[in-house]
Amino acid sequence: MNKLVIASNNAGKLREFSHMLQPLGIEVVTQSQLGITEAEEPHVTFIENALAKARHASRLSGLPALADDSGICVEALGGAPGVYSARYAGDNPKSDGRNNEKLLRDMQGVTDRRAHYYCVLVLVRHADDPQPVIAEGEWHGEIAHEERGEGGFGYDPMFWLPQLNKMSSELTHEEKHAISHRGQAMKVLLQHLKVA
Repeated sequence: MNKLVIASNNAGKLREFSHMLQPLGIEVVTQSQLGITEAEEPHVTFIENALAKARHASRLSGLPALADDSGICVEALGGAPGVYSARYAGDNPKSDGRNNEKLLRDMQGVTDRRAHYYCVLVLVRHADDPQPVIAEGEWHGEIAHEERGEGGFGYDPMFWLPQLNKMSSELTHEEKHAISHRGQAMKVLLQHLKVA
């Protein structure tokens, strides 16, 4: 495989995927570069949404497609925002800032701050691929009481990593790729691509 389409328009994710796939010599194009609209994400699980996005992008591009579905799952909120992480505060328009504000409000007075980022990557070689490659990763931390840091995107400014005494938004790109949910899932996927 020397070319694939990324089934996402999220600029942060696109940077991370391009950076991680570059060593394999895989040319990455985005679905928006090909005029492909985003797929519907009607499912309640990350894996079903990622599979729907990958099949959609592959069907319309004729290329292998890589999709991810990821989000933050907060223990005290029963796993919310979960698959709704990108549109937790609504999607007209989607806004990291509004999502973070809503999560901080929802966590007021809550002592159990445990949370984890979850990522599933789905790679289909063609739209009807009966054996999609599926790779998962989890990154555990806590929801902070306030935002801090300039890096990352999404909930990174409030995702506290006690073992590092930092927010994920305070990590370098390299540090984040090494330990993040997406970085972990990508390592699994890359290992599969190297042996395939």
